[in-house]
Amino acid sequence: MADWRLAVDIGGTFTDVVLLDAASGRVVVDKTLTTPSAPLDGVRTGVTQLLARAGVQPGDIVAPIVHATTLITNALIEGKTGRAGLVTTEGFGDTLLIRDEHRYDMYDLQIEFPEPPIPRSLTFEIDERTGADGSVLTDPTDADLDALAASLQAADVESVAICLLNSYVNASNERRIAEHLRAALGVPVCISAEISPQIREYPRMITTACNAATMPVIGPYLDELQKWLAAEGFGGSVLMMLSNGGVVSADDAASGPIRLVESGPAAGALAGSWFANRLGIDRLLCFDMGGTTAKACLIEHGEPELTNTFEVARAYRFKKGSGFPVSVPSVDLVEIGAGGGSLARVDQFGLLKVGPESSGADPGPASYGQGGTIPAVTDSDVILGLLDPAAFLGGDMPLDRSLAEGAAQTVADGLGLEMLDTAAGIHEVVNQNMAAAASMHGVEMGIDLRGIPLIAFGGAGPVHACGVAELLQSDRVIFPVNASVLSAFGTLVSPVRIDLARSMPRLIDKVTDADRDALLDDLRDEGRRVLRAAGVPDDAINFRYGVDARYAGQGNEITIWVGEGETWPASAAEVTAAFETEYRRIYGMTIPDVAVEAITWRLSASATTSVVEPDDSIADHEGDVTPKSFRPMVFSRGADAIEAPVYDRASLGAGAAFAGPAVVEERETTSVIRPGWNVEVAADGSLIASKQSS
Repeated sequence: MADWRLAVDIGGTFTDVVLLDAASGRVVVDKTLTTPSAPLDGVRTGVTQLLARAGVQPGDIVAPIVHATTLITNALIEGKTGRAGLVTTEGFGDTLLIRDEHRYDMYDLQIEFPEPPIPRSLTFEIDERTGADGSVLTDPTDADLDALAASLQAADVESVAICLLNSYVNASNERRIAEHLRAALGVPVCISAEISPQIREYPRMITTACNAATMPVIGPYLDELQKWLAAEGFGGSVLMMLSNGGVVSADDAASGPIRLVESGPAAGALAGSWFANRLGIDRLLCFDMGGTTAKACLIEHGEPELTNTFEVARAYRFKKGSGFPVSVPSVDLVEIGAGGGSLARVDQFGLLKVGPESSGADPGPASYGQGGTIPAVTDSDVILGLLDPAAFLGGDMPLDRSLAEGAAQTVADGLGLEMLDTAAGIHEVVNQNMAAAASMHGVEMGIDLRGIPLIAFGGAGPVHACGVAELLQSDRVIFPVNASVLSAFGTLVSPVRIDLARSMPRLIDKVTDADRDALLDDLRDEGRRVLRAAGVPDDAINFRYGVDARYAGQGNEITIWVGEGETWPASAAEVTAAFETEYRRIYGMTIPDVAVEAITWRLSASATTSVVEPDDSIADHEGDVTPKSFRPMVFSRGADAIEAPVYDRASLGAGAAFAGPAVVEERETTSVIRPGWNVEVAADGSLIASKQSS
């Protein structure tokens, strides 16, 4: 009996859908253009087309539907958020404008930061105060609460963020204000004690503000989605992918949307981790290039690295510190403004630049024929012969080469180059951008990426992977089956998981069991609640414990994980030893005779999902490897076109081998094999490309 699982991933350009039968391993996939103004339209189109192709009825799907999305990060980047209000302690209304006083470029006199998600005009102060020890010094009066509600109502806010001084220690005032405003206004209200109960006022406030500003974006969408699914007869609930690589219920996602800020890229990292374990590769660099952005994430020891803060909406994409430092656990990755829709231009110095601006889904690259006039990366790939305009999305969405050439000519005229060389330059520049960003990400992590194999996915990833690998001095690229929709597949292998944290600064040897256990009891209760809402029974929940610690007097912490279980698993001496081991790994030294201080306590509550295995074993290849056609392709500036073979991926059996230059076509993407690379087809259908030794 079939056991169908459905996954959806809304990207900036395309919406991907995957249908997998957990019983037989059958996989059916589809892509459709994202509809930014009404994202459910694209989801409806994709899901309906997919079910028709698979011959599956909505009622056949009773397992939870897993969903990843870029709606939150795009809303924050583009400033298309809801009209949110912010309530804070009297005297702290300028916190979002003051930020943390850090200048990411100390010599830039015109330094720019993104506008706060909640403006000063919608920030309201209230007379209350909680001390650093948690004692309530001033309670808000009923009159003040009534006046606050009246002011917010007059401002016509769609949601409210509450972030009071020291509320991470005692949230009673935040909870009282929230209860009053929910009753008086009838709009979503979030408090910092639930979104980010951690020290440091600006990160806590900006995280809560971003959450409130995106609640009016995700809430109505999820409500509309669930109503449509119910009307169509789907039997499964909705689980949303979080930035940390876990999934939670739609209701929990709607109340804490900031946790979804890297939802889609995290799903891709989980898919890369799944492949790394399956292939027995200890280290793997995920290279995910879609229509709007490219992402790079290192998989080490079979798992992606996690970070406890993530910066979103940077004023300058490569300038750390120029965005919003939201305090949410996230897969540690670098996101680059380099996708199939990234636009090319000539800058004020007469140099060719590509991205980070993107054509998105509307109008899309010029070759889409939807009104775009600026050449995009996809246009250059069409001109170079790497993409067949007639075969894009299996011929369902043919591209117009003449429109691509016309757009590229405008940039060529500005550069004084031939149009073909300009297209090759666009292709090379975007490869350089991606390789440089990935290398810098590796440097920030203290890791040399040279020689690490790449796994290429996303619609444009397989087109550019060999070029990026050459720049990273990597000699192996893996092109998995269904690479174009691999992020959507990643949601199907993601655990149900929530990462929680709360600050309680104490010297390690001064922490009492009673204080620590009271804090952890609250976190465990919240973890159980979230996982129960996602359908997980209590006896299937696993708890993992960690702590952000530092030497007393320092200004920054490192995170250490100390064990699992129903109770805190480590003594003070064991925590100190684990801290010193990690500190030595990062900094090459320890500081003797200085006490260790715990700042923030962490708990990860998770439950593994049922194992899903696609039936991707393919028959051995028999006979010669025969191309279906040949076409001229250009692989570098100034080079002549090469009449290169075109292979149909479905016709390649296990063990088939061929040499580049060549392309391998499937409905959703094209794998480009550059000159100097050899390819062998693995037993699961993956293309394994290896660089020839020089």
